[in-house]
Amino acid sequence: TPPAPPTRPGARRTMHLSATGTDRRREAGVKLPELMVVLAIIGLLATVVVLATTDGRPSGAQEAERFAARLVRARDEALMTNRTVEVAVSPRGYAFRVGGPQGWAPLEEGPFREVAWSSETQLSASAAVDRVAFDPAGVATPADYVITRGRQSTRVTVDTAGNVRVDDATAR
Repeated sequence: TPPAPPTRPGARRTMHLSATGTDRRREAGVKLPELMVVLAIIGLLATVVVLATTDGRPSGAQEAERFAARLVRARDEALMTNRTVEVAVSPRGYAFRVGGPQGWAPLEEGPFREVAWSSETQLSASAAVDRVAFDPAGVATPADYVITRGRQSTRVTVDTAGNVRVDDATAR
């Protein structure tokens, strides 16, 4: 065994040996390959998160469902309040009006606020029907709308009895 190095009188000597007999002071800190592996894993997780998140806009089918639900709500409003409720539909969006003794007035409370279509959403209507009116008995102006966004199209139809139907999209 080699002789121990000289020490000062009264000084304590400590050894920093690991279980393998190596000096542990040389292994302190993070090595470059370990850091690179951690950064690669973080990068992959960030990529998964970015790809999994949506753009926040409703799809064409979701917009069609929302439109149909509001049409049903307009029909219910006409039945419950004994007033004619009209939905004015345009390529920009749709708005609600209620008929009364003094004429038409905007209906804007609750779910009847004016709604704008999302960007890139296109609307087409058969026979250029730009309004759907529900009378107090629930009878409606028949209408057929196709809401398109991207390659997805969804049809929303209203029949004379006031029934609203949504048909699933077909790729164009």
